[in-house]
Amino acid sequence: MQVFNDVYPSDPAQIEALRDKGPDGPVFMVNLLKFKDRAEYEDGRATDLTGREAYQIYGRAVTQILPMFGGQAVFAADVSFLSLGRVDDLWDEVAIAAYPDRGAMVRMSFSSEWREAAVHRTAGLKGQLNIETVLTPDFVPGWMATLAQTMKTKA
Repeated sequence: MQVFNDVYPSDPAQIEALRDKGPDGPVFMVNLLKFKDRAEYEDGRATDLTGREAYQIYGRAVTQILPMFGGQAVFAADVSFLSLGRVDDLWDEVAIAAYPDRGAMVRMSFSSEWREAAVHRTAGLKGQLNIETVLTPDFVPGWMATLAQTMKTKA
């Protein structure tokens, strides 16, 4: 298995698939994040921020933007250990955001609010995997069922 971190979608097939309706009900986007050692802003501004610090600026903004599109931040944590499998270089952080559907995530990513915050994302990220997931019907903890129902009512 080869793994390629990206900052933005570059595969035409993936970009086209983002336009599809996607699964019914809420989606949970699992983000595996890899940060740059030092933030690098595309406009060339000088900064002393690390990549993680720049991304945290973006992350704080996104937690405010998500509800505008029916979504919410669910989880974020630093990666501390790989207990199974092998990878050349571990990701630095895992973050999960919930959306009523794939379209809500796409609409958010085209919003002016998101684009304004995304300069910090681009400055801080070396790359990421963004994995769309849906709940497994046979295993939905109570708190997750409540969150999923909230997402359905926002759709």
